[in-house]
Amino acid sequence: MPRKAKVHTEMDDDGDVELTVKQPTPPPTSPSTIIKGKSKSKSASGTRTPPPTGLRQRIKNTVDEISKETEELHVRLWKKDDGHYKLLAPGTPFNEIDLSESTFFRHDGHKGKPTWSSWLFGRKFVFPAGVILGICLALWAVDLTTLPADMKDIWSTLPAALDPRDLLANLTVVEGARRALENRDFTVGESLVEQYGLQKHHPIVLIPGIVSTGLESWGTESVARPFFRKRLWGTSTMIRAVLTNKDRWIQALSIDPETGLDPPGFKIRAAQGLDAARILIGYWIWQKIVENLATLGYDTNSMDMAAYDWRLAYYNLETRDAYFTRLKGRIETMRRHNGQKVVLCSHSLKWVESDPKENGFGGGGGAAWVEENIESWINVAGTMLGVSKAMTAFLSGEMRDTVELHPAGSWVLEKFFSRRERAKLFRRWPGSTSMWMKGGNRIWGNDSSAPDDPTNATDTHGRFFSFRHPGTSEEESSLNRWTVSPNLTLNEAGPYVLTHTPPSFQRMMESNYSVGFERDEEQLKRNDRDHTKWSNPLEVRLPEAPSMKIFCLYGHGKETERSYWYMQGEYEHDDTRSDAENEDAYCDTTDPSNGCDNSTTLRAPLDFPLSRKHWIDSVVTVKGSNPEVRSGVKFGDGDGTIPVISLGSMCVKGWNGTTRWNPAGIEVITQEYLHSPESMDLRGGAQTADHVDILGATPLNTAILKIAAGRGDLVTQQIGSEIFEYVKKQDWD
Repeated sequence: MPRKAKVHTEMDDDGDVELTVKQPTPPPTSPSTIIKGKSKSKSASGTRTPPPTGLRQRIKNTVDEISKETEELHVRLWKKDDGHYKLLAPGTPFNEIDLSESTFFRHDGHKGKPTWSSWLFGRKFVFPAGVILGICLALWAVDLTTLPADMKDIWSTLPAALDPRDLLANLTVVEGARRALENRDFTVGESLVEQYGLQKHHPIVLIPGIVSTGLESWGTESVARPFFRKRLWGTSTMIRAVLTNKDRWIQALSIDPETGLDPPGFKIRAAQGLDAARILIGYWIWQKIVENLATLGYDTNSMDMAAYDWRLAYYNLETRDAYFTRLKGRIETMRRHNGQKVVLCSHSLKWVESDPKENGFGGGGGAAWVEENIESWINVAGTMLGVSKAMTAFLSGEMRDTVELHPAGSWVLEKFFSRRERAKLFRRWPGSTSMWMKGGNRIWGNDSSAPDDPTNATDTHGRFFSFRHPGTSEEESSLNRWTVSPNLTLNEAGPYVLTHTPPSFQRMMESNYSVGFERDEEQLKRNDRDHTKWSNPLEVRLPEAPSMKIFCLYGHGKETERSYWYMQGEYEHDDTRSDAENEDAYCDTTDPSNGCDNSTTLRAPLDFPLSRKHWIDSVVTVKGSNPEVRSGVKFGDGDGTIPVISLGSMCVKGWNGTTRWNPAGIEVITQEYLHSPESMDLRGGAQTADHVDILGATPLNTAILKIAAGRGDLVTQQIGSEIFEYVKKQDWD
């Protein structure tokens, strides 16, 4: 048995390695074995031992594999500046061999000393420099006059010149960006706990608004199985469904126009729990309020979200889902469990009071139920008297957001989801009809003036729809009483929209909603038993609950679409014509099972084209007008979605004190929040008053937490708009 060689290994501070191998009986050994260092040893199991990864270990492994019988040999590995090694073996044929290309000796962790040229032309410099250069070119080429209003607000906060010294000196921009990136979660609740010692007191039920609740599919028919238990509204699944199978998605989300319930083959239900409206397509909705309530000690035993299928009319919401009956039971359970009345945020309570034995529907709470169970009703940015954009959505499927798109974006939208398709979908959501404008000319103005017209007005919001004649120039000088007609007030605009909707929509509207103005107190009492009036605060009384409080919390100071310029197109065949029982008269192409095409469908005799194309006259932009007219839209004050007139009129006038609409004299506190967005925050920051983003604003969260914690006395009236001037000009008598 030959003796093993004695091996001595040394590595100096520079990384050079010296090997000394001594053996008195030198056997013939191939030098290539020393240089290549290939191991032929195997493990006990017969498998090859994986080569070590470190340089020191690889050298040691090579030495161990050197023939056991050899003469003394000195080998030195010299590390060059570039991190590679050179072999020094004096007296052998392998002296000064460069090992740079040898994978065995390659040292990947060493990159060598960086040079200015390698850094300058490397990706770490070129890529960021290209990004900065592209941004600078875009800022230099941008035309400020074409920027949307929100972008103009952001632009105004930036330095006037693109001088790097100004950018560095303008610390307010840097500070704004820093604040925008800070995590503001829980901060409102934590500050109130520290300042007032607030803690959980009244249980609270959150009720989302229209389109806020996620909707998921429960249908098991073949057409619906691919969507089972997937959210078709409110998540990225909705976007995928629209992009991959738009017609099937529209069919699933549409309400049957005849029954007002699920279409054949589909079953869509509202998601439940606090997650039902916490986040919508990646953006928080009620999440901030939930987080801040949790800092006061709230959890699922004291806080709940009463989500609902907002597509349904209220009557069918109770008929199909027993929503108001279940809401009544949920509130009563929370009151008993927590020992305190419940704070409701927010919905009409007549449905809960209604006696199902007497009226055939309702929660059966009775007239005293609200007084016994409800502490406060928080009305957050409620669409009390309707929304202007709802009228245009039903008429032409448009609103400000669609007409102010870039022409390229408008073309894509029209090709992918046309105005006609959008209008048809809106008409198949009966629940959205609750946003129809209410009160007529008494509230919204007449042909000559409107309550919210600005001082020195050159036009009026009272003319809700103004139609420019085809062929007339959009220049201001060409727009006069001979070239613009008809001019429709709200009293005329409502019926006009209805006549351009399908008969099924008209029947649904008649059987579920009312948009009038009622002054007679005896009739208001009778309306307590007419469910078609309950969504209109101008035609129904508040509950007999004198100890309850109402808090109206909403924003103002953001331009909001208020009235419109329109164009009338040619007449066309559509489903707005009169009823026809014969299947040959009409075939719905949105239902793939019908297998039909309206362009070839046989029509009944004398079936004239009664529908007419409509679109917002986006080319009309009157510079210097008062109110402002841009892209066919006339703007007023509001929260970006709802005009101030709708948000505040009932709160500061109709319900203020003991009135015919508030016979119990329920106290109403109104807080308005001025829209003051932070330019570096995409959601507006802590002081935003936008219709949706206000749910994350500090003032609103502060008010809700004080009310829930039993300190509603800290929430006092705060008015910043001209709502008091507006209600003086309205006809309430």
